[in-house]
This record gives sequence, C-alpha cells and structure tokens, in this order.
Amino acid sequence: MPTFKWEGKTRNGEVKRGTMDATDEQAVILRLKQQQITPGAIKKSAGALEFKIPGLEPRVKSKSLVIFTRQFATMIDAGLPLVQGLDILAAQNDDKVMQKVLYHVKNDVESGSTFAAALEKHKDVFDDLYISLVSAGELGGILDTILDRLASYIEKAQALKKRVKSAMTYPIVILAVTTIVISVLMIYVIPTFAAMFKDLSGGDLPALTQFVMDLSDWFVKYFPLVIAAGIGLVVAWKMSRKIYRTRLVIDAFFLKIPIFGSLIQKTAVARFTRTLGTMISSGIPILQALDVVEKTAGNLVIEEGIKNVKAKITEGKSMAEPLMATGVFPPMVVQMIAVGESTGALDAMLGKIADFYDEEVDTAVDSLTSVIEPVMMVVLGSIIGFTLVAMYLPIFTMAGQAG
Repeated sequence: MPTFKWEGKTRNGEVKRGTMDATDEQAVILRLKQQQITPGAIKKSAGALEFKIPGLEPRVKSKSLVIFTRQFATMIDAGLPLVQGLDILAAQNDDKVMQKVLYHVKNDVESGSTFAAALEKHKDVFDDLYISLVSAGELGGILDTILDRLASYIEKAQALKKRVKSAMTYPIVILAVTTIVISVLMIYVIPTFAAMFKDLSGGDLPALTQFVMDLSDWFVKYFPLVIAAGIGLVVAWKMSRKIYRTRLVIDAFFLKIPIFGSLIQKTAVARFTRTLGTMISSGIPILQALDVVEKTAGNLVIEEGIKNVKAKITEGKSMAEPLMATGVFPPMVVQMIAVGESTGALDAMLGKIADFYDEEVDTAVDSLTSVIEPVMMVVLGSIIGFTLVAMYLPIFTMAGQAG
C-alpha cells in the first residue's frame, strides 16, 4: 500500500503534517476530513528499498497494543462503527508499525472481512489468544468486554515477563563484566608484567605466577578460537531448540535447576492459569482454550502435559487428574482447579491462582537476586584477587632476596 505525505489545517487554523498509508489520494482526503482537518498538499512518497534483517524487523510495542485495545473497547462500547474506530486510532497512533497494521486491518474490515479474520493476517502482532477472543467477542456481541479483558491480560502478562527478565538481567550483566575483565587481564595486563618479571628475575618465577602467565599466553594465542567457540555454542543452542528430543531434555533439566527451576515453574503456572482463565471467562470452549494455552507454555515438558490434559478431557475425564500427572503443577493448584470444575467457577478460580502465583514470582525473583548478587561478587573478586596475588608474588620474592 502506498504512503502519502499530507499537510492540512485544523478548525483552529493550526497546520498539521504527517504520513498516511492509503490506496489513493481520495482515501487520504476522506480520512483527513473525518479527523476534521482541511486537506492541503498531498504527495505520494517515493518508494524506498527496505532492508530487513531476520529477527530485527521493527515490532509493535506491547504498550501500543494495550493502548489500542483499551481505546478500541471504549469506542465499541460507545457505539462507534468498527471501520471508523480503526481509522481514528490508526491516524492518531504514534507507533508507526502499529499504525501501518491498523490501516491494513481497517481496509480488510471495510472490504467485508470480519475483525478477527483481518487480525489473523498480522499474527506477528496479534497472537492466537487475541484472535480467538476477538472471534468469540464478535460472535457473542460482547467485543467491547472481550477487548477490556484482553487489555488487562496483556498488561499482567507483560508485568510477569518484566519481573522474570529483571531476575535474569543481573547475572547476565555480572557475567559479561567478568568476561571483559578476564579478557583485559589476560590479553593486556599479564603479558606486560610477564616481560618485566622475566627481565628482572632471569626467568625463574613462582609456580602460581608461571601458571597465570602460561594461561595468559594460551588465551592470547587461542583468543580467536575462544570467540569462535562462543559463537558456536550460541548457534548450537539455537539448533538444539529445533530438535524435539533435545529440547525436551533441556526443558526438563531447566525445571530441576535449584532456584531457577522454581522460578520457571511458578512463571509457567501463572501464565497457564491467567491465559486459560481469560479464555474460559470469554466463552471459549475448554479444548480450544487449551490449544492456545499449549502454544504459549514456553516449556516443552509443560506443553506435553497440556496435550495429555486435552486427550484425557476428550475421553470424558476432568482436568485436575492429568494436570497432577504432569509433575509441574503443585497439588494446591490442582486441588483449586478441581474445586473450580466441581462448582462451575473454573474461570474465577484460575484467576485467583494466577494472582497468587504472580506474587510468588515476585518473591522468587527477590530471593534469586539476593542469592546471585553475593555469589557473583565473590566469584569476580576471587578471580581478580587470584590474578593480583600471582602478579605480586615475584615482587615479594625479589624483595626477600634483596633483604
């Protein structure tokens, strides 16, 4: 779809400029008039070559998605037509990627497509959960209510993701600093001392100092190989995630790691209950909801467990028993789900479990940070201290000999 640069005046005489994706100039003029802007100069932008690097394309921000969902829910509740609401929100959107997507969605809806079908063409922005709930909202005539629930869900899901990221950021930063410090010591600092010590001591150095010198020589000599090995490990990790059996073993191992495993488990339980509860409360059938939840599990062990739950439900069994068999969901969670099933209030019970485990994730993140911080500082301090002692030993030895 071509992009047009436009200029116009508001009712107050204020000059406004911007860009707009539209089929032709008439479509731009129509939209500007709907926004109470008198059109002036309109020019088609020259086509530009776009270089897209896989994985680095501009993406819609979660905040933009939440704002759109909430505002659109308000517009639908106020009785505004879908096309007009989409047009207004697209025109005033500051996120250019989101703006482009909304114009495409608006054009599809204007051409007779359902809102859900139009969203399905942009799965990089609207996931299966979003599309399924919107479809249910359209069929049930409660699209505004569904969109409100979606906005709340996205906000809580992003808050959970942010908490987990904050737990992982600190150790990664410390590890990166440690790697840089060691590299600088090995490549620049130790070789300088090595040349000086050999000139002064005639080549005889303490065993500890000689070990550090040899290690530095090896590091300098094979530094390109070390970098290549690091890149190779990253590539091997990416490849292993595409092999089913390897990924299953790795994901099972992650769940058993002390402290980290507990955090992964609690995060998975919070995500599972929040997603399933939102879908059931919106009228999505349980099996269809589990299909979506399975794709958002984030761990293959949990994904396989949800598949087993679906199979048992199709056989006429309850959800609680197969959930317990996965070994991932704690007994308290399973019992609360069983109570929710028996009382017909499963969605409300899942919401309570999700709220509880959101708090548990917060506690786990705090505990993880409090444990990792001193450990990483001790490791970094020990490495630097060991190197300093090794470098000062020859000086002490020469001072003793001189005495």
